[in-house]
Amino acid sequence: MSLLNKIKESNIYASQWIVLLIDISMVVQTFFLANLIFYNFKLKIYDTFLFHQIPFIILIAFISFIIIGSHKGVVRHTGVNDAINVFIAATLLTFTLGLTVYINRNLGSNRIRVFLPHSLSILLIHYLLNVIVLIVSRFVFKRIYQHLISGRKTSTNTLIYGAGDSGLVTYATIANDKNSKINVIGFIDDNASKIGKQFNRTKVYSSKDITESFILNNNIKDVIISIQNIDNISLLEISDNLITKNVKVKIVPPVESWIDGNLNVNQIKDVNIEDLLERSPIKVDNPTLKKEFYQKTILITGAAGSIGSEIATQIAQYDYKQLLILDQAESPLYDLQQDLKRKNTINFETLISDIRNKERLEEIFKAHKIDIIFHAAAYKHVPLMENDPYEAVRVNVKGTKNVMDLSIKYKVDKFVMISTDKAVNPTNVMGATKRVAEIYAKCLQEKSTTKFITTRFGNVLGSNGSVIPLFKKQIAQGGPLTVTHKDITRYFMTIPEACQLVLEAGAMGKGGEIYVFDMGESVKIFEVAKKMIHLSGFKYPEDIDIDIVGLRPGEKLYEELLSDEENTLPTYHEKIMIAKVKVLNCSVKYDSVLQLCDLKNKSNLEIVSQIKKIVPEYISNNSMFEKLD
Repeated sequence: MSLLNKIKESNIYASQWIVLLIDISMVVQTFFLANLIFYNFKLKIYDTFLFHQIPFIILIAFISFIIIGSHKGVVRHTGVNDAINVFIAATLLTFTLGLTVYINRNLGSNRIRVFLPHSLSILLIHYLLNVIVLIVSRFVFKRIYQHLISGRKTSTNTLIYGAGDSGLVTYATIANDKNSKINVIGFIDDNASKIGKQFNRTKVYSSKDITESFILNNNIKDVIISIQNIDNISLLEISDNLITKNVKVKIVPPVESWIDGNLNVNQIKDVNIEDLLERSPIKVDNPTLKKEFYQKTILITGAAGSIGSEIATQIAQYDYKQLLILDQAESPLYDLQQDLKRKNTINFETLISDIRNKERLEEIFKAHKIDIIFHAAAYKHVPLMENDPYEAVRVNVKGTKNVMDLSIKYKVDKFVMISTDKAVNPTNVMGATKRVAEIYAKCLQEKSTTKFITTRFGNVLGSNGSVIPLFKKQIAQGGPLTVTHKDITRYFMTIPEACQLVLEAGAMGKGGEIYVFDMGESVKIFEVAKKMIHLSGFKYPEDIDIDIVGLRPGEKLYEELLSDEENTLPTYHEKIMIAKVKVLNCSVKYDSVLQLCDLKNKSNLEIVSQIKKIVPEYISNNSMFEKLD
């Protein structure tokens, strides 16, 4: 194995004693040089006492470096702090030598003077030389090391977007990582005062300079966005501009995600569609949440799902009495259980149960004095429920009714239901059944002390069965991506954000409210598909195409958060509104829901016909049930 390969593959730092030995040898050499300079390069070494003075210089240098510990720094990671330590050690060395010379001149003997420098001027020259040589040598060795380990490896030419503090930290992290295959050839920044300057001998370019020809001529493969607290609009604009130039866009995570406050090269990740669609994070700082959950027993149905598991994770941070996580899906519920255990969550119980089984549910209600319920259990896939209204009603209506009825019977304080924007002017069975559940909750509110609270929001990024994981799978398979309509739009929200707002709405609810969340701007699914193709390093349509397959049964082009007969009232949270719904004839609606839940010997047409009577705004779209309208 060659010396170069040994250096590249070695994970062993140079011994601190070797560093100390090299430092001392440099001190000796600079001492000779200081004498030469002092004597105007006319010094005849064999006529001087230099050789008598060297042991004393070595001794004082050894003591100074040991006291300061300047030899303990890892040379290949030399930084400002290491340079400061060397400066202090050199200062201590000179101070000790100077003090010794001064004391000896006044109190010592001529015999001792033979072993000491002859002039304080020599010591001053020696000091300046030490500071320069010892510090510069460290950076030289660091540079040589970096050159050796990067000399033969295949590197990827990269630009760093952002020449601020975060960008410089990113550059240093890459430079100090011996396994990194990233070759930073420049920074990008739109700050006029930085353009054209160099940081660490690396030039800063304007974003206008980064043309396709610039990318091609410099063989640039990646651009790392290293701007802390970048807003999503800016991130989207930067990414859109770069991905059209056939470069891969990566991003540095927020400082709070760095490991022990230090950035690691492995934390630099590809920009994905979630980064681009995610809006500014909502920071819920509501002291009433602590009070809301303090010493309460909380039940989460559908806890193994995307929303239920995140609600469980967030509630686990509070000082509750007991947390009950319930689901009929065994494997994902087990995964949630293990995740909570890894996070040292206490006082939680895992319950395997189906909300359609009222007897089993009642056993749970009897065994635990439940204070708050977050009801996330539901069927949510539009095409599947369009084909099987029977099961949609059994779970979304009758199953929800079971939990609501038991909440009243066992005096639960709050019941918070997770609904959907598809319940507004529904065009499919799934959305219509969720609207029926909302109506039943509203009717129960009029005759119970339990506070029934409904929350509505649209699609959440990364949830089970959502379009984003589907696109990722299709890209991995080489495409094509399937979109139902070129103009179809959807609202998107991150799972943590949605669940934060659910907790907030539950805390503020007094009973009977339907809360809607600010979902931001709706986005075209077709544009999402194109961005995902580019972000995955492919070209549309050359590498991966998009097929328009037509609207699915029950699907509509545009989702809504409010029906035509509703408007909103503000709350103290700018992202949460109260839907002002039309007045219901609850006595009629209540009886109609009970009839709907009696599913014996009913066909799909009869079931859907009954749903349409309860929800008159339910107009089927692209569905076999359009003939009922």
